[in-house]
Amino acid sequence: MLNDSQSENIKAKILKTALLAGKIMMENGSEVYRVEDTMKRIAQNAGEMDVSCYVTATGIFIGLENQQRVMIASVEARTINLEKVVAVNEMSRQFADKKITLHELAEKLEQINQKVPTFPLWLEILAAGMISAGAMYLFGGVMSDFLITFLIGSLGFIISVVCKSLIKLNYFDLFIASFCIGIMSIVAVKYHFASQIDPIIIGSIMPFVPGVAITNAVRDILAGHLISGTARATEALIVAATICAGIATVFNWLGGWL
Repeated sequence: MLNDSQSENIKAKILKTALLAGKIMMENGSEVYRVEDTMKRIAQNAGEMDVSCYVTATGIFIGLENQQRVMIASVEARTINLEKVVAVNEMSRQFADKKITLHELAEKLEQINQKVPTFPLWLEILAAGMISAGAMYLFGGVMSDFLITFLIGSLGFIISVVCKSLIKLNYFDLFIASFCIGIMSIVAVKYHFASQIDPIIIGSIMPFVPGVAITNAVRDILAGHLISGTARATEALIVAATICAGIATVFNWLGGWL
Protein backbone atom coordinates (compact mmCIF):
# COMPACT_ATOMS: atom_id res chain seq x y z
CA MET A 1 0.00 0.00 0.00
CA LEU A 2 1.46 3.31 -1.03
CA ASN A 3 1.47 6.23 1.37
CA ASP A 4 0.40 9.72 0.32
CA SER A 5 3.95 10.85 -0.43
CA GLN A 6 4.69 7.87 -2.68
CA SER A 7 1.35 8.26 -4.46
CA GLU A 8 2.06 11.93 -5.16
CA ASN A 9 5.51 11.10 -6.49
CA ILE A 10 4.07 8.52 -8.88
CA LYS A 11 1.44 10.95 -10.11
CA ALA A 12 4.11 13.58 -10.68
CA LYS A 13 6.21 11.02 -12.59
CA ILE A 14 3.24 10.14 -14.81
CA LEU A 15 2.49 13.76 -15.64
CA LYS A 16 6.14 14.59 -16.22
CA THR A 17 6.59 11.62 -18.57
CA ALA A 18 3.43 12.39 -20.55
CA LEU A 19 4.43 16.05 -20.73
CA LEU A 20 7.88 15.19 -22.08
CA ALA A 21 6.33 12.95 -24.76
CA GLY A 22 4.01 15.78 -25.83
CA LYS A 23 6.82 18.32 -25.88
CA ILE A 24 9.02 16.14 -28.10
CA MET A 25 6.18 15.52 -30.53
CA MET A 26 5.08 19.15 -30.68
CA GLU A 27 8.61 20.44 -31.23
CA ASN A 28 9.16 18.02 -34.09
CA GLY A 29 6.11 18.61 -36.25
CA SER A 30 3.30 16.44 -34.89
CA GLU A 31 -0.35 17.47 -35.08
CA VAL A 32 -2.01 18.80 -31.91
CA TYR A 33 -4.66 16.10 -31.74
CA ARG A 34 -2.01 13.37 -31.98
CA VAL A 35 0.01 15.00 -29.19
CA GLU A 36 -3.02 15.21 -26.90
CA ASP A 37 -4.02 11.62 -27.67
CA THR A 38 -0.51 10.29 -26.92
CA MET A 39 -0.29 12.20 -23.63
CA LYS A 40 -3.68 10.94 -22.49
CA ARG A 41 -2.87 7.36 -23.42
CA ILE A 42 0.39 7.42 -21.48
CA ALA A 43 -1.33 8.76 -18.36
CA GLN A 44 -4.26 6.37 -18.67
CA ASN A 45 -2.04 3.34 -19.26
CA ALA A 46 -0.15 4.36 -16.11
CA GLY A 47 -3.39 4.22 -14.11
CA GLU A 48 -4.54 7.86 -14.14
CA MET A 49 -7.82 7.85 -16.03
CA ASP A 50 -8.97 11.39 -15.16
CA VAL A 51 -6.32 13.36 -17.01
CA SER A 52 -6.76 16.56 -18.99
CA CYS A 53 -4.32 18.18 -21.37
CA TYR A 54 -4.30 21.27 -23.52
CA VAL A 55 -1.79 21.76 -26.32
CA THR A 56 -0.99 24.88 -28.31
CA ALA A 57 1.80 25.70 -30.75
CA THR A 58 3.84 27.34 -27.98
CA GLY A 59 2.83 25.58 -24.77
CA ILE A 60 1.55 22.30 -23.30
CA PHE A 61 -0.57 21.87 -20.15
CA ILE A 62 -1.44 18.62 -18.41
CA GLY A 63 -3.17 17.96 -15.11
CA LEU A 64 -5.31 15.55 -13.13
CA GLU A 65 -8.96 16.41 -12.75
CA ASN A 66 -10.21 17.36 -9.28
CA GLN A 67 -6.61 17.67 -8.07
CA GLN A 68 -4.35 20.66 -7.68
CA ARG A 69 -1.59 19.27 -9.85
CA VAL A 70 -0.81 20.83 -13.23
CA MET A 71 2.41 20.79 -15.22
CA ILE A 72 3.37 23.15 -18.03
CA ALA A 73 6.04 22.99 -20.71
CA SER A 74 6.90 25.62 -23.27
CA VAL A 75 7.42 24.67 -26.92
CA GLU A 76 10.50 26.70 -27.79
CA ALA A 77 11.93 25.38 -31.05
CA ARG A 78 9.70 23.95 -33.76
CA THR A 79 11.09 21.90 -36.61
CA ILE A 80 10.12 18.92 -38.75
CA ASN A 81 11.70 15.70 -37.54
CA LEU A 82 9.15 12.94 -37.97
CA GLU A 83 11.65 10.30 -36.82
CA LYS A 84 11.29 11.62 -33.27
CA VAL A 85 7.51 11.63 -33.55
CA VAL A 86 7.54 8.01 -34.70
CA ALA A 87 9.95 7.07 -31.90
CA VAL A 88 7.68 8.60 -29.23
CA ASN A 89 4.64 6.82 -30.69
CA GLU A 90 6.53 3.53 -30.64
CA MET A 91 7.53 3.97 -26.99
CA SER A 92 3.93 4.84 -26.12
CA ARG A 93 2.70 1.64 -27.75
CA GLN A 94 5.30 -0.45 -25.94
CA PHE A 95 4.20 1.10 -22.64
CA ALA A 96 0.56 0.38 -23.46
CA ASP A 97 1.47 -3.25 -24.19
CA LYS A 98 3.30 -3.48 -20.81
CA LYS A 99 6.60 -4.17 -22.57
CA ILE A 100 8.32 -1.35 -20.69
CA THR A 101 7.70 0.29 -17.32
CA LEU A 102 6.94 3.94 -16.63
CA HIS A 103 10.53 4.47 -15.49
CA GLU A 104 11.89 2.89 -18.66
CA LEU A 105 9.51 4.97 -20.77
CA ALA A 106 10.74 8.16 -19.10
CA GLU A 107 14.38 7.18 -19.72
CA LYS A 108 13.76 6.32 -23.37
CA LEU A 109 11.93 9.62 -23.91
CA GLU A 110 14.88 11.49 -22.44
CA GLN A 111 17.17 9.69 -24.87
CA ILE A 112 14.88 10.54 -27.80
CA ASN A 113 14.77 14.18 -26.70
CA GLN A 114 18.55 14.49 -26.46
CA LYS A 115 19.36 12.50 -29.56
CA VAL A 116 18.89 14.28 -32.87
CA PRO A 117 18.47 11.63 -35.59
CA THR A 118 19.74 13.19 -38.78
CA PHE A 119 21.03 12.01 -42.09
CA PRO A 120 24.61 12.82 -43.16
CA LEU A 121 24.95 16.32 -44.58
CA TRP A 122 26.13 15.00 -47.95
CA LEU A 123 22.98 12.90 -48.23
CA GLU A 124 20.76 15.88 -47.35
CA ILE A 125 22.51 17.97 -50.01
CA LEU A 126 22.07 15.16 -52.55
CA ALA A 127 18.38 14.84 -51.66
CA ALA A 128 17.87 18.61 -51.96
CA GLY A 129 19.42 18.54 -55.42
CA MET A 130 17.26 15.62 -56.55
CA ILE A 131 14.09 17.23 -55.19
CA SER A 132 14.96 20.46 -56.98
CA ALA A 133 15.68 18.78 -60.30
CA GLY A 134 12.61 16.56 -60.11
CA ALA A 135 10.31 19.46 -59.20
CA MET A 136 11.78 21.52 -62.03
CA TYR A 137 10.75 18.86 -64.54
CA LEU A 138 7.29 18.46 -62.99
CA PHE A 139 6.68 22.20 -63.28
CA GLY A 140 7.29 22.26 -67.02
CA GLY A 141 11.07 22.31 -67.27
CA VAL A 142 13.17 20.41 -69.77
CA MET A 143 15.58 17.56 -69.14
CA SER A 144 18.49 19.63 -70.44
CA ASP A 145 18.13 21.82 -67.31
CA PHE A 146 18.18 18.82 -64.95
CA LEU A 147 21.86 19.03 -64.01
CA ILE A 148 22.00 22.80 -63.54
CA THR A 149 18.87 22.69 -61.37
CA PHE A 150 20.42 19.90 -59.33
CA LEU A 151 23.52 22.05 -58.76
CA ILE A 152 21.54 25.21 -57.93
CA GLY A 153 19.26 23.35 -55.52
CA SER A 154 22.21 21.69 -53.79
CA LEU A 155 24.12 24.98 -53.48
CA GLY A 156 21.01 26.74 -52.18
CA PHE A 157 20.62 24.10 -49.48
CA ILE A 158 24.30 24.42 -48.52
CA ILE A 159 23.93 28.20 -48.24
CA SER A 160 20.88 27.75 -46.01
CA VAL A 161 22.76 25.37 -43.68
CA VAL A 162 25.78 27.71 -43.45
CA CYS A 163 23.62 30.79 -42.77
CA LYS A 164 21.63 28.96 -40.11
CA SER A 165 24.82 27.96 -38.30
CA LEU A 166 26.35 31.44 -38.48
CA ILE A 167 23.33 33.69 -37.93
CA LYS A 168 20.81 32.75 -35.23
CA LEU A 169 17.91 34.65 -36.77
CA ASN A 170 14.73 32.88 -37.78
CA TYR A 171 13.94 32.84 -41.51
CA PHE A 172 17.08 34.80 -42.47
CA ASP A 173 18.71 31.67 -43.87
CA LEU A 174 15.70 31.11 -46.13
CA PHE A 175 15.89 34.66 -47.47
CA ILE A 176 19.60 34.38 -48.24
CA ALA A 177 19.24 30.93 -49.78
CA SER A 178 16.34 31.94 -52.04
CA PHE A 179 18.19 35.16 -52.94
CA CYS A 180 21.25 33.17 -54.01
CA ILE A 181 19.08 30.67 -55.89
CA GLY A 182 17.55 33.54 -57.83
CA ILE A 183 20.97 34.95 -58.71
CA MET A 184 22.34 31.57 -59.80
CA SER A 185 19.25 30.88 -61.92
CA ILE A 186 19.47 34.23 -63.70
CA VAL A 187 23.19 33.80 -64.34
CA ALA A 188 22.63 30.26 -65.67
CA VAL A 189 20.02 31.42 -68.16
CA LYS A 190 21.94 34.58 -69.10
CA TYR A 191 25.05 32.62 -70.04
CA HIS A 192 23.08 29.78 -71.68
CA PHE A 193 23.82 27.09 -69.11
CA ALA A 194 20.03 26.67 -68.85
CA SER A 195 17.04 27.56 -71.00
CA GLN A 196 14.03 28.21 -68.72
CA ILE A 197 14.39 30.29 -65.59
CA ASP A 198 10.95 29.86 -64.00
CA PRO A 199 10.97 26.04 -63.62
CA ILE A 200 14.56 26.19 -62.31
CA ILE A 201 13.69 28.68 -59.57
CA ILE A 202 10.49 26.86 -58.62
CA GLY A 203 12.29 23.53 -58.43
CA SER A 204 15.27 24.90 -56.49
CA ILE A 205 13.16 26.44 -53.71
CA MET A 206 11.09 23.27 -53.23
CA PRO A 207 13.33 21.89 -50.43
CA PHE A 208 12.41 24.96 -48.35
CA VAL A 209 8.65 24.98 -48.97
CA PRO A 210 6.84 24.27 -45.64
CA GLY A 211 4.60 21.53 -46.97
CA VAL A 212 4.35 19.51 -43.75
CA ALA A 213 3.67 22.63 -41.69
CA ILE A 214 0.84 23.70 -44.01
CA THR A 215 -0.66 20.19 -43.96
CA ASN A 216 -0.53 20.01 -40.16
CA ALA A 217 -2.04 23.48 -39.86
CA VAL A 218 -5.02 22.45 -42.00
CA ARG A 219 -5.44 19.19 -40.08
CA ASP A 220 -5.34 21.04 -36.74
CA ILE A 221 -7.95 23.54 -37.91
CA LEU A 222 -10.21 20.76 -39.21
CA ALA A 223 -9.80 18.93 -35.88
CA GLY A 224 -11.01 22.04 -34.03
CA HIS A 225 -7.63 23.28 -32.73
CA LEU A 226 -8.08 26.75 -34.15
CA ILE A 227 -5.36 28.52 -32.14
CA SER A 228 -2.60 26.02 -32.92
CA GLY A 229 -3.73 25.60 -36.51
CA THR A 230 -3.78 29.34 -37.11
CA ALA A 231 -0.37 29.78 -35.45
CA ARG A 232 1.16 27.07 -37.60
CA ALA A 233 -0.46 28.42 -40.74
CA THR A 234 0.90 31.88 -39.93
CA GLU A 235 4.39 30.48 -39.45
CA ALA A 236 4.17 28.58 -42.74
CA LEU A 237 3.02 31.73 -44.52
CA ILE A 238 5.96 33.66 -43.06
CA VAL A 239 8.34 31.02 -44.42
CA ALA A 240 6.69 31.18 -47.84
CA ALA A 241 6.75 35.00 -47.81
CA THR A 242 10.46 34.99 -46.86
CA ILE A 243 11.28 32.73 -49.80
CA CYS A 244 9.22 34.91 -52.14
CA ALA A 245 10.93 38.03 -50.80
CA GLY A 246 14.35 36.60 -51.62
CA ILE A 247 13.36 35.75 -55.19
CA ALA A 248 11.53 39.07 -55.67
CA THR A 249 14.58 41.01 -54.48
CA VAL A 250 16.73 39.31 -57.10
CA PHE A 251 14.28 40.04 -59.91
CA ASN A 252 13.95 43.63 -58.81
CA TRP A 253 17.73 43.95 -58.81
CA LEU A 254 18.74 41.83 -61.81
CA GLY A 255 15.50 41.32 -63.74
CA GLY A 256 16.41 43.87 -66.38
CA TRP A 257 19.73 42.08 -67.00
CA LEU A 258 18.02 39.09 -68.61
